[in-house]
Amino acid sequence: MVRVKICGITNWADAQICIDAGADSLGFNFYAKSPRYISPDDARAIIRRLPRHVLPVGVFVNAPLAGVLRIARRADLSMLQLHGDEPPAILRKLSEHFPVMKAFRMRPGFKLHQLARFSVANAFLLDGFDSELRGGTGHTFHWRKAREAKKYGPIVIAGGLTPENIARAIVEADPFGADVCSGVEVRPGKKDPRRVLSLMKAVSRTRKHTT
Repeated sequence: MVRVKICGITNWADAQICIDAGADSLGFNFYAKSPRYISPDDARAIIRRLPRHVLPVGVFVNAPLAGVLRIARRADLSMLQLHGDEPPAILRKLSEHFPVMKAFRMRPGFKLHQLARFSVANAFLLDGFDSELRGGTGHTFHWRKAREAKKYGPIVIAGGLTPENIARAIVEADPFGADVCSGVEVRPGKKDPRRVLSLMKAVSRTRKHTT
């Protein structure tokens, strides 16, 4: 059954909207250049109010190992998402402390066998490619590639997912999870309650159809 992570949470009101709609996990962006950046202390204030079944995930981009661990502990995260060019050695070290999901931007010509180098990861996130943005791009990729990638580990799809296309994406990709951000926003860092609910209803219908 596909799990849904809604990323780019910056305030409690949006977190509650996502929880009430049925999100399985929430993403908190600690990349300073992101328009969805949140401080560790502000994230912690939200995370401490989450139900136990909702997983808080921290998003990092090429951050120093010590800094990642410091923020993860400060914010009380349950999982790390590395969205930069982190080498396998960094994943191995971080995985001694937290579950780690490694993100890959699906640029033209990307070879899926590269995932094998990161076998220590608990999951792989395949994201739409943008030459500037690290996540929240609004760009999709060929979802069937996610099916091919499943031989390397659990796959989470991201990039351009919306209430309108999430069902087709799940059917084509057959992923472990889906990560949604810009597709349910009014603007970066502010969720649209109607679109969040619409997306989760579409996912629920797909879950029933595929079980």
